[in-house]
Amino acid sequence: MDNLPKISLTRLFEDMDDPRVVGRCSYPLVEVVLIDICAVLCGAETWTEVEEFGESKREWLGRLLKLDQGIPSHDTFRRVFSLLPAEGFETRFREWVEATFRIEQGQVIAIDGKTVRRAGLRALPLVSAWAHHSGLVLGQRKVDEKRNEITAIPQLLDDL
Repeated sequence: MDNLPKISLTRLFEDMDDPRVVGRCSYPLVEVVLIDICAVLCGAETWTEVEEFGESKREWLGRLLKLDQGIPSHDTFRRVFSLLPAEGFETRFREWVEATFRIEQGQVIAIDGKTVRRAGLRALPLVSAWAHHSGLVLGQRKVDEKRNEITAIPQLLDDL
């Protein structure tokens, strides 16, 4: 894997438009985004877990980011990500994944539908493409409530 091209997450996100009110932000957008990405890649599933990850990895994160204001609170992570345009974030994140991970030609890609359920929230039906050998989810698409998985698969394949 050492011969794969690397692309900096910092460079990808440092020029992203910041949807927050100028002058009312304590934390640089790139720091909030990068801490969140690292936390989620390490298994964080809630904003509180993202904050806890940041606090527990502050020394390591400090080698990569300035962290002049420290680690944002879970409320800050939630607010920032509720304002970020999902498409812009997804485009930049996909660019990093595509440059960092390679799927070998001929590798089996499994397409599977699952419904994500969580206490107190509506079920979310998804179709996913999974590269078994690489261990990567290549993409996911929400299935419309009144349709079945078959209708979401062509959209997912187009994205891939």
